[in-house]
Amino acid sequence: MKLHTSWTLLLFACLAWSCGSESQTTEAGEAEAGPETAAEAPAETISVTPLEGSPAFAEASIGLGSHTANEDGTYTFNFDVEGYELGAQTEPKPGPLANSGKGQHIHLIVDNGPYSAHYEPTVSTDKLQEPGNHVVLAFLSRSYHESVKNVEGDKTSFFLSQYQTGEGEVEQADFTAPHMFYSRPKGTYKGEDTKKLLLDFFLLNTELSESGNKIRATINGQEFLLTEWRPYVIEGLNLGTVTIKLELMDGAGQPIPGPFNTVTREVTLAPADAE
Repeated sequence: MKLHTSWTLLLFACLAWSCGSESQTTEAGEAEAGPETAAEAPAETISVTPLEGSPAFAEASIGLGSHTANEDGTYTFNFDVEGYELGAQTEPKPGPLANSGKGQHIHLIVDNGPYSAHYEPTVSTDKLQEPGNHVVLAFLSRSYHESVKNVEGDKTSFFLSQYQTGEGEVEQADFTAPHMFYSRPKGTYKGEDTKKLLLDFFLLNTELSESGNKIRATINGQEFLLTEWRPYVIEGLNLGTVTIKLELMDGAGQPIPGPFNTVTREVTLAPADAE
């Protein structure tokens, strides 16, 4: 009887040790697997909505007083600005957008490259030095970088011309054709400025509508059709690199030919403490 009891106790002890050992192995395996699973970035739910509340500046205009080709290859443009105060803060501001502390300014774009901002009517650029034909667009910009879109009448908010540098004949752009010029977003955004990005572009010789021409905006792979020429706000982006592609499309969904009507840019969204 005692022998039977001893064997029974021994059997229970072995079973308990075996079960306990298996349980510890399983728990240790799960604990080890946890840290090796990288945290995935949250999925982006990007939205593109019209920006409301911008002051109109219906009387604002810009024209060219003179320009000079300098000996060092730079060009200087002396603009005449009327009905618009360069250097002033635009009020009211429609929500929290990246804003220039230097105020209202001129966006100068050469060959649809990234613009340079200028807060005085005299503007110099070195972007016409490469031999060839160069298209120069200048337009008035609010302090938060939204373009003033007065494109009809005797006084307009933009200046457009082209200049040939170097020798020989080169093909010029057709200024009677539809053109789209990219403006914003641009550069690096930090902290609160990453939450809402201004999407803005400049159009010439075309209108947008649901049944006609439109802009296809592809933002980090997500497509949006824009059927009005107005500023928009992009939200829902993760920090990091943002790729933005704009295309001027016809009513059949086909790209409209032109040197600037399809453009891709990258901007960076960084935390507030990034250097």
